[in-house]
Amino acid sequence: MIEVDPSFLDKKVVLVTGGTGSFGSAFVSYLLEHTQTKAIRIFSRDELKQYEMQRNFKDARLRFFLGDVRDRDRLKRACEGVDYIIHAAALKQVMACEYNPFEAIQTNIMGAVNVVDAAIDCGVKKVLALSTDKAVNPANLYGATKLCSDKVFIHGNSYTGSRGTRFACVRYGNVFGSRGSVFPLFREQAQKGKIELTDFRMTRFWIRLDQAVRFVTFSLSEMVGGELFVPKIPSMKVVDLAQVIAPNAKRVEIGIRPGEKIHETLITVEEARHTIDLGQYFIIKPEWFHREIQRPYQGKTLPEDFSYTSNENSDWISEAEMSRWIEPNPPAPG
Repeated sequence: MIEVDPSFLDKKVVLVTGGTGSFGSAFVSYLLEHTQTKAIRIFSRDELKQYEMQRNFKDARLRFFLGDVRDRDRLKRACEGVDYIIHAAALKQVMACEYNPFEAIQTNIMGAVNVVDAAIDCGVKKVLALSTDKAVNPANLYGATKLCSDKVFIHGNSYTGSRGTRFACVRYGNVFGSRGSVFPLFREQAQKGKIELTDFRMTRFWIRLDQAVRFVTFSLSEMVGGELFVPKIPSMKVVDLAQVIAPNAKRVEIGIRPGEKIHETLITVEEARHTIDLGQYFIIKPEWFHREIQRPYQGKTLPEDFSYTSNENSDWISEAEMSRWIEPNPPAPG
């Protein structure tokens, strides 16, 4: 995975929306350990998680802002004096978004609009938003809202004018060790001797939480505005993951769920036409270039009809490697 020098964040103020989530907590931990940031502002709705995070880290650089990305005024107050924003706040549970579509739209789409507006008004230098493979050819409302969110951030560069705020996105696959990961579900089912799989053919992209943190930090340092960064990460069959977690458990195929895909995609054929390969990662360039932004990237263009999908990936995780992921990096609780 790409190495990064995070010292560009020294003496800077960083705001993390959704900062008490799995990624937010890991990112904050990374900054506290590897940088001399002036302050890290945690913006989230859950006071209990903020309290627990404050007790866990006990670092004077942390600032805790109770608030919702739906609240533009509160968000703008949190953005005052901020240099960089990592936008990780979202409603992410697929079924919850389907059952509560208005709520998903308000948080994932209108929340993105509010972050863009607040960042520009407050003179933030860079904003990097976290996306998902679910936003590619979305099959459910969660993915559709994240696709809209991506568009809001990429084209937010059109609104900055002379203020110079820059926006970009990072897109990756399933985060091993995050809340909501299939790993704790499989482990729980294994105790009953049976693991339920929706489809034995299913494949997924996988990235460890620590790898995601480093890649986001790298993307923040490299972005000039309008990019969508995609890391090169391995795939694994979900049935093989079940084998690693519970080799003696019975595996039962129960049928694919609504809004679920058999395979995931990180780059479509259409996106590949304006994507460049930089070795360990891809950059999907904006189709509509903002003239004031100079892009220095000199990567390789992709072949005709290229797509980056979990079932046709050239990099696969072996069962032995996944076992090493599991033991030293147990999933986050909750």
